[in-house]
Amino acid sequence: MQTFSQIAPLKTLIRQYKADQLRVALVPTMGHLHPGHLHLIEYAKQIADKVVVSIFVNPLQFDRPEDLQNYPRSFKADQQKLAEAQTDILFAPDEHTMYPNGLDSPATVHVAGLSEALEGAQRPGHFLGVTTVVAKLFHIVQPDVACFGEKDFQQLAIIRRMCEELMFPIEIASVPIVRHTDGLAMSSRNSLLSKTQRAQAPLFAQTLRWAAQQLAAGLAPQQISQMSTQKLNELDFKTDAIDIVDADSLGPLSPESQRAVILAAAYLGEIRLIDNLVVKL
Repeated sequence: MQTFSQIAPLKTLIRQYKADQLRVALVPTMGHLHPGHLHLIEYAKQIADKVVVSIFVNPLQFDRPEDLQNYPRSFKADQQKLAEAQTDILFAPDEHTMYPNGLDSPATVHVAGLSEALEGAQRPGHFLGVTTVVAKLFHIVQPDVACFGEKDFQQLAIIRRMCEELMFPIEIASVPIVRHTDGLAMSSRNSLLSKTQRAQAPLFAQTLRWAAQQLAAGLAPQQISQMSTQKLNELDFKTDAIDIVDADSLGPLSPESQRAVILAAAYLGEIRLIDNLVVKL
């Protein structure tokens, strides 16, 4: 595995890959890798000749300074995991490399509408940070395909829209959520949970499964959202939002909707968990 922190030598190697007509995949991450990330990498290896994994904790997408400060980092362990996974390239830039003019007034990429709805309403500016850094990575790596996990369901939809609107010649590959055996969606933030909180955390996914059963039984989405919020709060979660929307448009459900998605965010202590569940209608 080759590791790069600067853009120019990375682009030189990518140009050689393209000259050799090799298909390049990008897996963007913020590090502190877990089996869900490794699953993305394995998927990328199946659909491309060369796999680039980026590790960059992007300050622009954190709406709370304490979240950025507390975000788990384990770079040496991540390097070892990537080497064992036979990753071709690790791109690990610093903040100055990604934001050479600083963060006071950076040039940004904004996907209007989708970025302000749902999770975007709870975390103003978050998706602007995501699309900005992903666009930068796309320009740097020039991948043929980029792989994203479906746990960040709205993020995936926004990145697809960005690629469509800005005409990036990049295939966006989505990979299903990877869960622990107890149902908890894998996340780098899970490592911040206390032992007691970790034992409690699977109740979050259980509540989503319960909500899906109520939706299949014909209950109204608003009623399910209210009941699910109450259930989670009674279980010592602090519910941020539970939204039930059309999985394809992220708009309200209609008689024409073929799939719904239940999008949930809740705090367990100081740790914010997100999860989702798609339901065929």
